Amino acid sequence: MKNYFKTLNNDNDSAFFLVAGPCVIEDWETCFAIASTLKQVTQELGIPYIFKASFDKANRTSLESFRGPGMDQGLEILARIKSELGLAVISDVHSPDQVEKASSVLDAIQIPAFLCRQTDLILSACNTGKPVNIKKGQFLAPHDCKNIIGKALSTGNHDLAITERGTCFGYNNLVVDFRSIQILQQMQVPVIFDATHSVQLPGGQGGASAGERQFVPVLSRAAVAAGADGLFMETHPDPDKARCDGPNSMPLDQMKDLLKTLLAIKQAAG
Repeated sequence: MKNYFKTLNNDNDSAFFLVAGPCVIEDWETCFAIASTLKQVTQELGIPYIFKASFDKANRTSLESFRGPGMDQGLEILARIKSELGLAVISDVHSPDQVEKASSVLDAIQIPAFLCRQTDLILSACNTGKPVNIKKGQFLAPHDCKNIIGKALSTGNHDLAITERGTCFGYNNLVVDFRSIQILQQMQVPVIFDATHSVQLPGGQGGASAGERQFVPVLSRAAVAAGADGLFMETHPDPDKARCDGPNSMPLDQMKDLLKTLLAIKQAAG
């Protein structure tokens, strides 16, 4: 049975697909600038691309942190990205009551890492028939995902992907075990590597998460060499001014050179 995420690379077996955008929808202008730039870059390089941005970040560290514009305004912006740029779009849902409305706009639905074991949320998302990307919680071993995948497959929806985004390593730190890519692929699902959340330092700034974006390229290179089907990256024109996850976001003007390097690694690795 065909899988949406697997078919993204059918026209270019030497590529990977990219899920990228800002952490959160800040405004139309920022989203459009990022989406249009990445569309141009990925088309030039032959990389299938899905625009990613969250309409609501319900899991921010602090109550005062910016969460996004909310569902209604956020979905309007994502719908404009689709219609004006012709891009597929993906965003997070945090509760079953968001799923139906979100699925009317989204091409694929994402389950946040902290919610990856929430049975009702997974079933609601998969019952839409839309492709679903489930982010592996940083508290789970890769083999624990078999139960998550089992819940999803029980709906008859096989358009699934699992995203690896690092594992808790003491306090305020994550570490990536690249064996997980092969372990997860043995469960017959495409595996996406989240290169930017994997360098996050959760709660590292006290009232917000910190991050070490300088390590995004090296982890991305390792993931591509290890055989990841897709890459997930958050990017921003000025990460130091981003309203969410700036410390672990890639500068937009560095994305093209990084993607070119990753393509060369993918082609060399086969």
